[in-house]
Amino acid sequence: MGPEIDTALKIQNLDRRIFELRREIASLPKHIAEIEKQLEAHERRLELDRANLAANEKERRKREEEINGFEGKISRLKGQMLDARTNDQYRAFQHEISFGEQGISKAEDRILELMEESESLGEAVSNAEATLKSEKVEVEAESEQARQRTASDKEELAARLAEREELAKKLSPPVLAAYEYVRKRYGSQVLAEATSGKCSACNIALRPQYFQELRHAKVPMRCESCGRLLYYHAPVDVEAEQSST
Repeated sequence: MGPEIDTALKIQNLDRRIFELRREIASLPKHIAEIEKQLEAHERRLELDRANLAANEKERRKREEEINGFEGKISRLKGQMLDARTNDQYRAFQHEISFGEQGISKAEDRILELMEESESLGEAVSNAEATLKSEKVEVEAESEQARQRTASDKEELAARLAEREELAKKLSPPVLAAYEYVRKRYGSQVLAEATSGKCSACNIALRPQYFQELRHAKVPMRCESCGRLLYYHAPVDVEAEQSST
């Protein structure tokens, strides 16, 4: 395997890492935006619970005022009953008093319902406040980690790009041009090893003559099927290496 093939493989490994870094750099802000969006939804839910609790308390005060109004009216009516001169007047007072008492009963029933609702709403607000406080701490921590990770990724990306640029200078113009052409088509899977007379990428059998040429080539050759850059790596004779040691 020639030096240009070795260099091209190193560039391919760098390209894969560069791709991963760029993808992570792009994904981190999206991830933070998603968790912040969830946090905003929980904040809106908390505000709704608070509004419902406030509405509950407002209606309860209103019902209590109604009871006070009915009680005052009943007290006045009872005083006026003493001055009733006819049975019709007396019954009219009794009817008004009964109407007021019914109003008090309905208001008291509604207050009991509101008190039960208030208990569950208050509990929901308390739980939501505690959860939201914890979530804010977690979101801030994740955001800080994302900022640090992004800074680290950008620093590594700059180093990898500089390293790639230096390695690319070691490739001959034809090989570099072929590499970049294939990379635009296949991304980071530019080179493929020829194994068992096939391209390991597309798994298409190579022509015998072409395979023979590839075995002795010092530079990568284009696969006649998929167009990737093929190289041949001679198998290592383990027994020969062991005997030599």
